[in-house]
Amino acid sequence: MHLFFSKKGNRTNNILLSIVFFARFGQILNSITITAGDERFLPILFQSLTPLYFTVPACFYLYISGFLTDRKRISKVQWLHFLPALLAVIHVIPWPGVPPLEWPLISDQLAQNGYLTLKARNGLFPGYFHSFGRTILALTYLALCWKAIYKSGIIKSDARVNPGKDWVLFILGVATMFQIIGISPIIYLALNIPLNHTYFVIFNCVALLLALSYALHKPKLFYGYLLVATTWDGKSYLVKADEVPEIEVLKEEIEPDQPAAVVKKRSYLSTAKLSSYSQLMIQMMEEEQMYLKPDLQIIDLATKINIPVHHCSYVLNTKIGKNFRDWINAYRVEYFLKQYPVKGSRMTIEAIAQESGFKSPATFYNAFKKEKGLLPSSYFNK
Repeated sequence: MHLFFSKKGNRTNNILLSIVFFARFGQILNSITITAGDERFLPILFQSLTPLYFTVPACFYLYISGFLTDRKRISKVQWLHFLPALLAVIHVIPWPGVPPLEWPLISDQLAQNGYLTLKARNGLFPGYFHSFGRTILALTYLALCWKAIYKSGIIKSDARVNPGKDWVLFILGVATMFQIIGISPIIYLALNIPLNHTYFVIFNCVALLLALSYALHKPKLFYGYLLVATTWDGKSYLVKADEVPEIEVLKEEIEPDQPAAVVKKRSYLSTAKLSSYSQLMIQMMEEEQMYLKPDLQIIDLATKINIPVHHCSYVLNTKIGKNFRDWINAYRVEYFLKQYPVKGSRMTIEAIAQESGFKSPATFYNAFKKEKGLLPSSYFNK
């Protein structure tokens, strides 16, 4: 619901991903109904959700490909991906003259090993339309997703240049893992191994624990992609009030164009430590090129060099003479000026600016004019 109705981010991608999650919820609801042995709601749930199950592979592929190309809407040709879902709608319609479905038999087969072993007729088409057809469709689109990832080159790219790399690889990896778990019963049944076998249970648990551990290790991963209405502020630190004497420092802004607000914090740096921290921050920025990450915050730099955030802010204010946003934008402008002569013939100014770490064209133009006194076109003409 959060993804479907959020007005932030890429709305088309948000809706596609929300459909994927809603279908997963429908699968769980079906399983609960079957486990509870209540067959009154199974026909309604199963038949109404079947078209959605045939929609999900296309939705997931369009989400991955749209994420890689930043596509804002689905083209007319891409709507053809939903033809299997249209067939599923035709499949579940209670056509005149079609014999009634045997729901007790369908329920028993679903309870045994899920939809993979469903052989009973469950609509207009034969039973394997749901079991075999849905499996082949999911595997085909999963392969297309990995092909799109490979062709995009995002796997070999730097995460600082492509901040969405970790997220898209994570969600595709998790989807692949769940799909393997979903079809593994076929292998177990072929080998006459029961699904409650120790090895099968361990395999499922380990896979889920790996995904959960990674998600807990990198919670920032979900902000902007899954949790699109909020931003990660990185405020996971505390400053002890009794550490040092009181001075004025700058509190860095979260939004790029907001002015910094002066606040009171407790901090103290000797001249030697001030110079040492300053050199360390500059060295980190120049060698690691952290400024290429569009969502870079002062907390990221402070964590990287292992010093308190308010010390970073104090060094910027006192030693370097800039706030954090202007400081990293200066690096981005210089990086842009080095890249433009090389890439200007085949890329737009905005595209090179994005590679330089700027989140939006407006931010880039404002920063460029602030650094050079002119807009890029006037600067190059001069």
